[in-house]
Amino acid sequence: MMGTMAGRMLATLAFVPAFAVAQGTNAARPISIDDAVRLAQRNQPTTVLARNSVRLNESNVRTSKLAFLPDRRLNDSARQSGGTQFISGVPVPVSGNLWSYTRGLSSSVTLFDGGTKWYSYRSAEANLDAADMSEISARYSVALSVKTQYYNVLAAREAEAAANRQLEQNLQQLKVASAKMAAGAATLAETLSAAIGVANARLAILNARNSLENANAGLTRLVASPFPVTAMESDTADVARVDLNEASLTQMVIDGPPVRQALANLSAAKASETSASVPGYLPNISLAAAYGQNPKGSPTFDWGGGPNTVSNSLNFAVSYTVFNNYTRENLIVAARVAEDNAEANLRDARYFAQQSLTTFLSNYRTAQETIALQLVTIAAAEENLRVVNQQYNLGTKQLLDVLTAQASLDQARSNLIAARLNARVAKANIEALIGRDLK
Repeated sequence: MMGTMAGRMLATLAFVPAFAVAQGTNAARPISIDDAVRLAQRNQPTTVLARNSVRLNESNVRTSKLAFLPDRRLNDSARQSGGTQFISGVPVPVSGNLWSYTRGLSSSVTLFDGGTKWYSYRSAEANLDAADMSEISARYSVALSVKTQYYNVLAAREAEAAANRQLEQNLQQLKVASAKMAAGAATLAETLSAAIGVANARLAILNARNSLENANAGLTRLVASPFPVTAMESDTADVARVDLNEASLTQMVIDGPPVRQALANLSAAKASETSASVPGYLPNISLAAAYGQNPKGSPTFDWGGGPNTVSNSLNFAVSYTVFNNYTRENLIVAARVAEDNAEANLRDARYFAQQSLTTFLSNYRTAQETIALQLVTIAAAEENLRVVNQQYNLGTKQLLDVLTAQASLDQARSNLIAARLNARVAKANIEALIGRDLK
């Protein structure tokens, strides 16, 4: 009875999870990291909005340029006024209603407006520069998100490979424990512990596959792909090194996309402040000219043919706003506040970029040292597990010693995967700061 119960328990713990492990993940097409970044930068709402902002600001610059030219207007109209009278209840049109016509050409130009148009043009150009910097910053921000998700795929794939190795080792331990129990050299508790180890390994595979599917789904959303995508099958053990020294990186960070965007925003704010303060206290001088024709009325519509009278006008006007209910002053205050805010943002952007570089470089270096350490730790743990397994087979070690050695190896593998992910993500953050790839 005890043997039958033990067999059922072993089957439940060791073999039932195999069905779940056998369930494959959804097929996903491999994509390179460069292609993933390119597609995401084209499709993500952040970059789409940034590009559209550039388009709008380009249109504003064109409008500001054309504002220096005189406007021109053409008009041509025809009208007939008439009435109807009723004779014996029958409507009869009143005769003698003539068609009247007017047509003309007019133009006006501002000769002097205190620099309003000029400063508006400069402000539009500054806003375009800010939009360009914002678009560059958005592209690198999206690239960072894609790289992070891509590296999550690689980490999940590494975790699955580690879990598969863990399963192979635990299956071997279960085989040995079962054989020793059959020979009376091991207890049922040891065999059940080995079976639990197999079940845990299968569960680790399931968790890794779930992480892989989630990472693939996140990557698919970022690149806006109609079908699932995943990272390329490649050697995930390689983590590219950052060869530039800290001084060079610091200089690049100071000129990186986030700082350049803040600097462009400050330039735009200064241009807006000048546009609000200078022209408002200067007079406005304008010139307008008009030419018109009033053809003689005709009883029938003839497109205004025939004799007509001609009118010409030339207007020269000077105006100055003495008081406009504090509207002018309020605009100046708002513009100066915006400029102060932009200066504070630029100052903070520079310090934050340097702080972020320090953090990411520290994370990267720590991760690289951790990788080197864990590679040695894994080699030592594998050798220790091999020795303990041999001693267990000879009866000089307990299964608990084997499980402890296995747990140490599993933890070292997990630490290596985490260190690789941290190094990749830290490098991607540095690239986003400096605005270039560190190949």
